Amino acid sequence: MDKFEELFAQYNCQWNDEDVKAKVAQLLADHFNENNHAEVWKQCLHQIDLTTLNGEDTTAKVEGMARKVNDFKKHFPNIPNVAAMCVYPALVETAHNTLTEPIGIAAVAAGFPASQTFIEVKVAEAAMAVQAGATEIDIVISVGKFLEGRYQEVFDEIAEIKAAIRTAHLKVILETGALKTAENIYKASILAMAAGADFIKTSTGKIAVNATPEASFVMCNAIRDWKEKTGSKVCFKPAGGVSTTEEAVQHYTIVKEVLGKEWLNNESFRFGASRLANNLLTSIVGSETKYF
Repeated sequence: MDKFEELFAQYNCQWNDEDVKAKVAQLLADHFNENNHAEVWKQCLHQIDLTTLNGEDTTAKVEGMARKVNDFKKHFPNIPNVAAMCVYPALVETAHNTLTEPIGIAAVAAGFPASQTFIEVKVAEAAMAVQAGATEIDIVISVGKFLEGRYQEVFDEIAEIKAAIRTAHLKVILETGALKTAENIYKASILAMAAGADFIKTSTGKIAVNATPEASFVMCNAIRDWKEKTGSKVCFKPAGGVSTTEEAVQHYTIVKEVLGKEWLNNESFRFGASRLANNLLTSIVGSETKYF
């Protein structure tokens, strides 16, 4: 038995997809409505990584986004600001030089979104993003290697990048839509946490299937199981496809019911979103709002 067989043997990795779907449907039927109100919408907004990850991103666009964050309290004094901005590595310095609000600066790195490059490139890009001002690094696991069972290589890449970014937080994206099964998602969650992930994150937003309630449910169960086994708290980020207030409340409800109130803050639970912020603002304000 190799060390990853030993690792997975410590957890219940046998997940049935239809069973997960049924459990999520019941959980949301029982608890969604109690969370679907303005205070939760405000909390969800406070947990957003305001994101722009497009090939046509410019310094002017990132500067404009940062200024919107800086001026947010002037326009919405009774609503908490977003948690962080998330940009490509080349635009981290722009965000860092423009932001005046005390929020995080996240950078996707390590060959995002496919993670199909050399480990040396991954490590260098992540480290350089931190040098430019990033306080958080979002990376994607080598999904192909994971699906081939090359767990040691996936583990080593995460651990090496974690060491390279020093005190910055590491968010490890599982790309759950590519992993497809609940069993794969659970195992990838355990592997990422064992390798040093500070957050585990569902998706890149760059493939057809992104964050689903079912993926969030499985990942939150893995986080809970990891905490019970090791005493170490790992944080959670659903990202990609979470764009409506209803979708945000669904993920919030899952986190609340599976992980508990300890995770219901922007240090432990984030949304990766570009459209969600305006939709939440619209729900909170009560009329269409396109601030960001």
